Amino acid sequence: MGDATLTTTLGRVLVTGGSGFVGANLVTELLNRGYDVRSFDRAPSPLPAHPRLEVVEGDICDLETVAAAVAGIDTVFHTAAIIDLMGGASVTEEYRRRSFAVNVTGTENLVRAARAAGVKRFVYTASNSVVMGGKRIRNGDETLPYTDRFNDLYTETKVVAEKFVLSQNGVDGLLTCSIRPSGIWGRGDQTMFRKLFDSVLAGHVKVLVGSKNVKLDNSYVHNLIHGFILAAEHLVPGGTAPGQAYFINDGEPINMFEFSRPVVEACGQKYPKFRVPGRLVWLVMTVWQFLHFRFGLPKPMIEPLSVERIYLDNYFSTAKAERDLGYQPLFTTEQAMADCLPYYVELFHQMKNEAHQPVPA
Repeated sequence: MGDATLTTTLGRVLVTGGSGFVGANLVTELLNRGYDVRSFDRAPSPLPAHPRLEVVEGDICDLETVAAAVAGIDTVFHTAAIIDLMGGASVTEEYRRRSFAVNVTGTENLVRAARAAGVKRFVYTASNSVVMGGKRIRNGDETLPYTDRFNDLYTETKVVAEKFVLSQNGVDGLLTCSIRPSGIWGRGDQTMFRKLFDSVLAGHVKVLVGSKNVKLDNSYVHNLIHGFILAAEHLVPGGTAPGQAYFINDGEPINMFEFSRPVVEACGQKYPKFRVPGRLVWLVMTVWQFLHFRFGLPKPMIEPLSVERIYLDNYFSTAKAERDLGYQPLFTTEQAMADCLPYYVELFHQMKNEAHQPVPA
């Protein structure tokens, strides 16, 4: 056991994926705290120019670019990834190659370059799905084994990459740890609620699936960033974080339909009241997906994996992060939702308008 009182400042910081939802929010917070930050991403940075912000555009698969990105850096936050939630026969060889190239080889490139450049700290972004595998999990902790049942490329690549990052702890003086968020939400989110809004706009949200007592947890982006920075500060020789993985979430497990209800209703949409058994929906969608792959039927309305996440308890304890890092969520779900609601309502109406745009001839 390390000493939780041993902490450090972060020095000069690199954020990979700095143009993305999590990365841009992290860069902003680090700048607010007075750090010099280098943002590295393939996409241009959405952030305004800042005297302590350096932006590097490039590919994490390119060794020279990666070496330049880590030069002179003390702490790396690695948030860049391709989020491919495809599974089964929908995974073409090309998709598989691309996901592994960025999420696994890109991570290996970054760690090796960081070691060679004398970087001191490396914080990896994994996912709670690295231990899920279709089982009920209530207050799961970091002693759970990795899943070997991969329903999607994202989870598969995250397991391989996290194992690699943690195996490199202490090599050439680089200290590493991994953060495992749950579903990430907040201003700038283009994934969690976008998928829900797609379903609402397509008229697919007709019923609620599974028991309302089934819960999962989420990670509000500012709670997650708080966890990231605490983990990095504890990456010191003799400290608690080196070589460790941590679940970081809002600490308020909630039913997914109840969580999204205020958002959907704020968008002026009626929320269904009728519930159907989750297992039944899962079975129907599994058969439908099989027929889609086998005989070319249209894709199922919802992937079996997504149904599984709705009808099985799936939430994780932050007790280890509390003990080792002093982590406590900065915002309750209610506080965060009050702040995010205008953003999500605007996103919904933007998507609705786009859906009604006439397609050019």
